[in-house]
Amino acid sequence: MTHEEQVIQTVQKTLPAVVSIIVAKNLEALEAQGFPFFGMPEELFEESEEEILERLPKTDEGKIRIGGGSGFIVDSEGIILTNKHVVLDKDAEYTVVTPDEEKYRARVVARDPINDVAILKIEASGLPILPLGDSNKIILGQIVIAVGNALGEFKNTVSTGIVSGLSRLITAVTDMQGHTERLRGLIQTDAAINPGNSGGPLVNLKGEVIGINSAVIFGAQNIGFAIPINKAKEDLNDVKKYGHIRKPFLGVRYMPLNRPLQRKFNLALDYGCLVLKEKAGKGVVKGSAADIAGIREADIILEANGVKLDEKTALEDILDKMQIGDEIKMKVWRKGGTFDASAKLGERS
Repeated sequence: MTHEEQVIQTVQKTLPAVVSIIVAKNLEALEAQGFPFFGMPEELFEESEEEILERLPKTDEGKIRIGGGSGFIVDSEGIILTNKHVVLDKDAEYTVVTPDEEKYRARVVARDPINDVAILKIEASGLPILPLGDSNKIILGQIVIAVGNALGEFKNTVSTGIVSGLSRLITAVTDMQGHTERLRGLIQTDAAINPGNSGGPLVNLKGEVIGINSAVIFGAQNIGFAIPINKAKEDLNDVKKYGHIRKPFLGVRYMPLNRPLQRKFNLALDYGCLVLKEKAGKGVVKGSAADIAGIREADIILEANGVKLDEKTALEDILDKMQIGDEIKMKVWRKGGTFDASAKLGERS
């Protein structure tokens, strides 16, 4: 079999299990959040608010479509994997459209609190599924195929490329309000990934899913990223066993330090994790493992389990390898001195 024939065969096996996801809201909910033009002075636009509203795409129920993405079926009884950022809005409604144009209302079963992964459920049976591979076995240069709903309107978009990097770290925008999320351990590929492809599968030539297409870098060519499928497999196992995704929880909000930040804020150190208050809440969550261990705001966590925390190794990397109930040992800097702290990790709520 030639390379071209192998790619065609893989695509034909993959497409029946790749779905489109429509995100919709009613008018009242959109007006409440100020999307996208409501509440803005009409003189800024050539059309009235009513005319703009009339042109917005709508669902069969008359709700306004505000976004979309892709997903893929992993269980014949209607379990679907996608990106968390595709279904992040808890007030929106989600509709899954299969390749044969069947539409199903989707329920969000779980959103991974750390990784850009979500699990959906539709009421259906006998659906085609995609086999899940082992992302730990990915090697640089191997051929991959990205499938999805490019730009939210071009269904069954297929692109090929290679794995061009592993264990990448990026900061991605997760919603229209500009919120960001640090994504770690990503697969980098030069297969074309566009908005709307998010949540679609990245498959190898065996037709096994090895990643979930997640992000692109705008302004750069041929640089896309995917979540390793093994992270999603862990989530699926958690949901099957516990009914929700379980992640270990230390209970600190922090900023990773580096030399530019040290210079900018005149800090004592250029590495470690500076515990600090954010808009989301205090730097140390009350009653958490970090609180019990005596960690305070303005502390700098220098090491975790004997590993130095810097730009190459973040605290998330250490926690990602641990389980709920494991003891984490930390070396902490406070006001010119260091001390050791330890605590058993709780469960992220």
